Amino acid sequence: MDSIKINTAQNIDIEYEIAGLGERIAARCIDLAGFVILYFVAVILMVVASFSMSSTAGIIVLIIYVVIFAFYDLVCELTMNGQTFGKKILKIKVVSLEGTQPTLGQYIIRWLFRMIDFGFPLGWGVIALVSVAVTKNHQRLGDLLAKTTLIKTTPRTQINNVAFNFTLPEEYQPQFKEVLHLTDRDIELIHEVLTGYYQTGHADLIYAMAAKTKDHIFVTIPAGMNELQFLETVLKDYNYITSTSQ
Repeated sequence: MDSIKINTAQNIDIEYEIAGLGERIAARCIDLAGFVILYFVAVILMVVASFSMSSTAGIIVLIIYVVIFAFYDLVCELTMNGQTFGKKILKIKVVSLEGTQPTLGQYIIRWLFRMIDFGFPLGWGVIALVSVAVTKNHQRLGDLLAKTTLIKTTPRTQINNVAFNFTLPEEYQPQFKEVLHLTDRDIELIHEVLTGYYQTGHADLIYAMAAKTKDHIFVTIPAGMNELQFLETVLKDYNYITSTSQ
């Protein structure tokens, strides 16, 4: 499965799967379904406006509908962290190829080239479908020019599987109660870093994650405990404290 590296707030590179053609199509269908509903609402309003007010009111309703349709993707992606409502439901989002949030210019380029990717004269999205299917990072034309793509926001490791494989004795005593300052997402990132280390043996990410974690929860690593043991202990402590507090 194709992936892209995203640099997290902890300055740790985590790989995310690139969204495939199926997710893109499903997200688009959800957005279009919303516009179909909005269209019927607009038609009803136009009819009511034409009878109760004037034909001008009906034209205004039509213009508002067209404006919403035209700018929907751009406004949503700018204000919803790279997602439309369809993308949010399918749990995918737009990112730059560098793994960062796209700039305003990148969003605008993607939006402008929607007319080519999905325009009626050019086959109702055939260009986009072919481009997404054949390009390495599953990019439509607008993505290629903007240097963006779509990723799956759902982590490969689900939070209910993260760090909860420990069988801890009832008398277990947490060493770092400050782990409560961490979020589920923080714990998930630690788990992914540890998993990567177990698989590859590369310790650089262990050192980086340990440094970020201890600074975040304001603790020092005790003498005799290395960075790997520290992160493993953090996972155990978090698991124990959160499970016993529920």
